[in-house]
Amino acid sequence: MSTRTVIGSYLSPYVRKLLAVMNLKGLDYRIDPIAGFFGSDAFSELSPLRRIPVLIDDQLTLCDSTVICEYLDERYPQPALLPSSAADRARARWLEEYADTRMGEVFIWQLFYQRAIGPRIFGQTTDEAALQRALEVEIPQVLDYLERQLPAEGFLFGASLMLADIAIAVHFRNAAFLRWQVDAALWPRCAAYVDRVLAQDCLARLRPYEEHMLRVPVTEQRAALAAFGAPLSEETWGGQTPRRGLMKI
Repeated sequence: MSTRTVIGSYLSPYVRKLLAVMNLKGLDYRIDPIAGFFGSDAFSELSPLRRIPVLIDDQLTLCDSTVICEYLDERYPQPALLPSSAADRARARWLEEYADTRMGEVFIWQLFYQRAIGPRIFGQTTDEAALQRALEVEIPQVLDYLERQLPAEGFLFGASLMLADIAIAVHFRNAAFLRWQVDAALWPRCAAYVDRVLAQDCLARLRPYEEHMLRVPVTEQRAALAAFGAPLSEETWGGQTPRRGLMKI
């Protein structure tokens, strides 16, 4: 059994990013599929910002999806997650940063949080004005930028899927949970690119677990995944009462 443990929900785009990288590299793992909001006191000791994912690899514990993916790429260099030239590597890092921050702010905190997390986890009323601004202003701005950056065919740096591709595409999977998708008439390059990336095996293999989790309440998801045969960790860092993290992004 793998000694690598990933802490974090299959429904998180940042956990999805990490798991896709591990699938791409053929690395096995166990998972404690908790939402960061439901982490216990012990989880706070592992993740001081109460964010997911967390990777425990033997005696090493790491937080932040980018840090973890860089560690895995250095330790298991094939297939490479970054292109070979210095200029392309810099561009790849920027696009991953844009995905983690700007896209995370818009797709997760302004869309997914308003429609799903806030009402279902914290009993909050959706801020309709913020939601409409996200749908009508913020998301179109992101898509306009991506439409200029993304390739008409293949992936960002040629024929090989890399970390920046994964980092961008994972946010659109969360949007799809809410039945939102890119308007191909307005952003044809972006729509086709997202479909190509999400269809890759390393991401497609995660879909059954995601869809299984969506069918049950948060507090029942671990048991449902166990019955479904997910590679669960023996220990959980989850709790029963939701608590907010220290930072949004």
